[in-house]
Amino acid sequence: MAEPRGVLLPAYVLADESGSMAPYQEDLSGGLVSLCEGLRAEPMVSAKLRLTVLGFSDDVRVRMEMADMRSATRLPEVGIRGLTDYRAVFDDLLQRIPHDVRRLRAEGYKVHRPVVFFLSDGQPTDGGAWRRPHGTLTDKAQTPTAPNIVACGIGDADASTMVEVATRKEFAFVAKSGTDIGQAVAEFFHALTASLVASGRSLNAGDPQLVVNRPDQFTMAIDEVG
Repeated sequence: MAEPRGVLLPAYVLADESGSMAPYQEDLSGGLVSLCEGLRAEPMVSAKLRLTVLGFSDDVRVRMEMADMRSATRLPEVGIRGLTDYRAVFDDLLQRIPHDVRRLRAEGYKVHRPVVFFLSDGQPTDGGAWRRPHGTLTDKAQTPTAPNIVACGIGDADASTMVEVATRKEFAFVAKSGTDIGQAVAEFFHALTASLVASGRSLNAGDPQLVVNRPDQFTMAIDEVG
């Protein structure tokens, strides 16, 4: 049996591109640029990661797909539109993640459990329809490649919803009351970059673990709901 080419962590960034994010489009774009530049500055870490950036509103659009940041030449661009359809997110991930893991394995890699970083500034406009695909996605019995999900809410996002979206209560965060949304977006990407760098270093060290940093000016969502 051939030796594996290495171990990879597939990471997905789900960025809310609904209409309410229009005043913060530059902040969102700047955050994505800072994420990519931060990973490029860590080539040993980037070698262990494959980064996908998805923008969501009424649908999900690919802004960057399975990128190795050591060689990626195009930066992701956001586009503001539509409402905040969480169902579209989890329907997409339910198909995308197993496919991506199969692809990486076919290329000869071992694959660490994927991680999703989810950022939203509002409540889902699809009611509770998102819960069914979310439940299937996160159930390891139904979806062996079920990801870890880190959920961060800003603006009108509700703490209890972030707790439902996250796969562990300590992976759910909301911006503190009164925090400027543009600043909250920047802090999200700063913490995301630090989390991926630390997680990638753990893979390099042969001690794989998911590291999740709480963004500044955010609190654990569970603290908000009881």
